[in-house]
Amino acid sequence: MAVPKKKQSKMRQAKRRTHWKIEAPTLARCTHCNKTKVPHKVCPSCGYYRGKKIIEIDE
Repeated sequence: MAVPKKKQSKMRQAKRRTHWKIEAPTLARCTHCNKTKVPHKVCPSCGYYRGKKIIEIDE
């Protein structure tokens, strides 16, 4: 098994982890009610997905 000969510095460790960040979720507009929603999911405000009524929303 390979074992490192020297300890990696904290700076080198931090440089390796610079891209580990949380990204904002992608949002799309609902074609039925024009509100923002997560793509490829049922719209939480109107209940439509790809032009079809999927769930009934009580208002």
